[in-house]
Amino acid sequence: MSAPAPPMHSPAARAMAERLGLTMGRANLEAYADTLLALAREDHRIMAVTSDSRGSGKLGPFGQALPTQIVEVGIAEQNLVGIAAGLAACGKKPFATSPACFVTARSLEQVKNDICYSDVPAVVVGISAGVSYGALGSTHHSLHDFAALRAIHNIAIVAPADNAETIAAVRLAAAAAHPVYLRFGKAAMHDLPPAIGGAPFAFGRARALREGTDAAILATGETVIHAVLASAALAEEGIRCRVVSMPTVRPLDGDAVLAAGRECGAVVVAEEHCVHGGLGEACATLLLTSRLSVPFTIAALPDADTVTGSQADIFRHYGLTMEGLAERVRGLLR
Repeated sequence: MSAPAPPMHSPAARAMAERLGLTMGRANLEAYADTLLALAREDHRIMAVTSDSRGSGKLGPFGQALPTQIVEVGIAEQNLVGIAAGLAACGKKPFATSPACFVTARSLEQVKNDICYSDVPAVVVGISAGVSYGALGSTHHSLHDFAALRAIHNIAIVAPADNAETIAAVRLAAAAAHPVYLRFGKAAMHDLPPAIGGAPFAFGRARALREGTDAAILATGETVIHAVLASAALAEEGIRCRVVSMPTVRPLDGDAVLAAGRECGAVVVAEEHCVHGGLGEACATLLLTSRLSVPFTIAALPDADTVTGSQADIFRHYGLTMEGLAERVRGLLR
């Protein structure tokens, strides 16, 4: 029997989350599966399509409750996307669910041609995303999916940060008239504080979680909680660090990025992705083409062989934790 995975947060980070009153929720993947089942009970057009991923996608209860609304294609991701595209063209609302590393690489041509260029309202769901598979190594990491999909026209790219963002994202994807990519990891996630100003969740809209002008951390997906904790740690040193959750890598909330560049002394972008082609490059391009100069860095995985270990080990190694992100901010402000 393998040893249990190490905790995602250090003792200091767990203590900080407790001081902030943040409670631990479920894995976003579980929130996705439950929300999809609830929606599908009300709308028989909604279907789950899986590539031998009913169990890993937490869709077992969906299959038991709605056996006529789920299609299992086996380990055949290209067929998964093609079938989902066909269902969408026939008036169904399919959620094609498969490990992110495979569905955005092995099936990229089908995503491009059958879904995006055909403009059918299918939802591609990348599960166990980023480095969620941990010690299974680079073959199972999806550190390319933002970059690959950003190069294809006509697909929203969405990486929710907590259960509330996940539920809202699934509901919006079910109602969307155009292609959507949803990205979920496996780890249980803290419930984040409400967005400042209380704006409702929407594709293309960032969510400010902490205020500050000394620096800003723009984060997406499972890095957001670490950014919140880093901001709180920095506040104890007198550094006021803005934290912005960026659940949609595309459409990008350009106003939020430009505001951070204009109003803050430094900008860090945090993402569970390769340093190339993701949210960081999208933000850097926008700042540069808008002629904004600000100390800037991308906290992501470098262009190098990825270390092997648990998701927690990998986050710590590459500085995607509370401690690592706080040090990134300090480094830019020195």
